[in-house]
Amino acid sequence: MSEKYEGKVTVKEIKEFFDYEQITGDEKSLERWVVVPDVNRPGLELSGYTKLTEPRRVVIIGNKEQEYIEEMSEELQRERYKLITDALTPCIVISRNYDCPPILKEVAESVNFPIFKTDGPTFRVMADLITLLDEKLAPMDTLHGVLMSIYGVGVLITGESGMGKSEIALELIKRGHVLITDDRVDVKRVHNVIKGTSPELLEGMLEIRGIGIIDVAKMFGASALLKVFNVDYVIKLEKFNDKSDYMRVGNEDTQYLDILGLDIPTITLPVREGRSMAVIVESAVTNYRLREEGFNSAKEFENRVLEYIHAENAKRREEEE
Repeated sequence: MSEKYEGKVTVKEIKEFFDYEQITGDEKSLERWVVVPDVNRPGLELSGYTKLTEPRRVVIIGNKEQEYIEEMSEELQRERYKLITDALTPCIVISRNYDCPPILKEVAESVNFPIFKTDGPTFRVMADLITLLDEKLAPMDTLHGVLMSIYGVGVLITGESGMGKSEIALELIKRGHVLITDDRVDVKRVHNVIKGTSPELLEGMLEIRGIGIIDVAKMFGASALLKVFNVDYVIKLEKFNDKSDYMRVGNEDTQYLDILGLDIPTITLPVREGRSMAVIVESAVTNYRLREEGFNSAKEFENRVLEYIHAENAKRREEEE
């Protein structure tokens, strides 16, 4: 597993994504980095309070800020605008298509600071920006394995090299399931969900020993591929060892794999000749779905055993009487 890292996004990417109208700043100003997935309504900064301020956030100026600015003196505006157009602040976005205050425009142009304007309401501008930044700046990692959508569940199949992960994936694709990526899975945490995708170089490719690289879309159609999918369940493959204590009944404690701080349910499946691993994987995923819906096969079996024991004990007592 590689080291975790944060995504990056430039002010230029934000401008182009939302098609903001640029008021100040040249192309050089758009090279500023946004590194905090949050925005700032600068009421406190405009009033002069700067303690505990995170200056690296995108600044949003809406109707409240506009009304407050109209009551500020020209001298006070010049002083306070320096706080929100410093080297750490990425940019300012003015909502509701308001005109940029003339003094703010003057201060921004003097330091080549980017200011944008949009006709969207303030709450929508904030929500859209935070959503985009959450995704772009989400913690990321790289895992070794195969990610597939099996019965609508995002399944990460892991295991040492030679366990047959790609061969199992090929069989699952033939059975109608969908591949996201083979060999390397780039994962990111967005809120409380782990999303997996394929590196661009490996997208749509599957490596089968003895055959080589195959193009999944060309062999099985575009519907056999997805670009991104959640990681809901992890299946770890390992070589069968008769000394290992594998899950038998299914009422054992659930295992988890920590991925970017989230615990993903995990099961270990032994691999040996003669086992139809694709069918076993399908069965494991089906059982996982049933558990998620509140049905526990192991608990059902346990109840049957208890009922059987109870019935046998009652029968024995009747015979003794």
